[in-house]
Amino acid sequence: MALWMESGSEPLTQNERADLDAISAIKESAALDYKEKGNEYVKMGNKYYSDAVDCYTKAINQNALTDSDTSLIFSNRAHVNLLLGNYRRALDDAKGAIKLSTTNIKAYYRAAKAAFSLDLFTEALSFCKTGLQLSPDNEELNKLVKQIDLRNLEKKTHEAQVSQAVAMAKDLASAIENRGLRLGKATYKELTGIRKPVLDKNNILHWPVVLLYPEVMSSDFIEDFCEIDMFSTHLDMMFSESSLALPWDKEHTYTREAVELYYEVGSGAGLSRLEVVRHLVEGTAGSLAESIGSEDIDTRDCPNHDVSPTESSIKWVKVNEKKTLLSIMRQSNYIVPGIPVFYVVSKCSSFYKVFKDGKWSPPLS
Repeated sequence: MALWMESGSEPLTQNERADLDAISAIKESAALDYKEKGNEYVKMGNKYYSDAVDCYTKAINQNALTDSDTSLIFSNRAHVNLLLGNYRRALDDAKGAIKLSTTNIKAYYRAAKAAFSLDLFTEALSFCKTGLQLSPDNEELNKLVKQIDLRNLEKKTHEAQVSQAVAMAKDLASAIENRGLRLGKATYKELTGIRKPVLDKNNILHWPVVLLYPEVMSSDFIEDFCEIDMFSTHLDMMFSESSLALPWDKEHTYTREAVELYYEVGSGAGLSRLEVVRHLVEGTAGSLAESIGSEDIDTRDCPNHDVSPTESSIKWVKVNEKKTLLSIMRQSNYIVPGIPVFYVVSKCSSFYKVFKDGKWSPPLS
């Protein structure tokens, strides 16, 4: 009996040959039946796609069909795996179909579509081009080529935007470092958002600056405070006689002559250069970078910025209004909390003594 023959051995008798032919016919019939059942399951909708894959697999495992027919089944299984979102399996099946039949156009399309879904654009385009050599007018392949070209362009544009944003952040970090400025952990983010300094074409920094009124925890925001501007210039405009009084200043104590500015010291430590760059790319396309090139950023001696300030460690230093923003930020005891924050108090307010005596401290952010 042919059923008990050893694998690889040749049939010796006519009966053995007949048995093998019968077995082959049965397996071929089973393979074709599984193929048709698989096709029916596909037509029945997505609830039956897994059943279709199972049937196609059983058909292939019969090893009873020609290479051309088996290629069609591999291609059908690739189609269902595409529908299921199993793109890697779909790609493998489509490649298997092409290996068995290099003229299977649908296999090239499905291989290209699976590769495209896996963001393997070069491979996807290669499958499309090979398929179009066999069928230049194939509508599906030509349409997919356009989609691949568009996605490639979008990817390159995105990569360029990310690269540019990271480069700008590094340039900005260098400009900050070269000025001898130290950035610390950002505070009052609810007020500042993701605003960052800007370096203009003349290599001048423009900072967003928060002016905080600790007496009532209200704030003003200067969108563009040029680093070479004096504080008095901005205060003259903000507290001029023609300016509206602060809505909460019922006693009109916050006048140009009465206001003083202070900055805070002892509230934390500076960030490393790598941390500064990460801070500067936040909210930009650069934040999507898989790496910001830490290999070319000196990360040695990273300070601990998780130091929690205490009331006794916080001190207030008065700002000389005739100084520029840059000269104040360069003070050795000043760590910029993300962007500059200055505290505005009035000499004519009852709060002034409380503030000066160190009996007020900013809320922990």
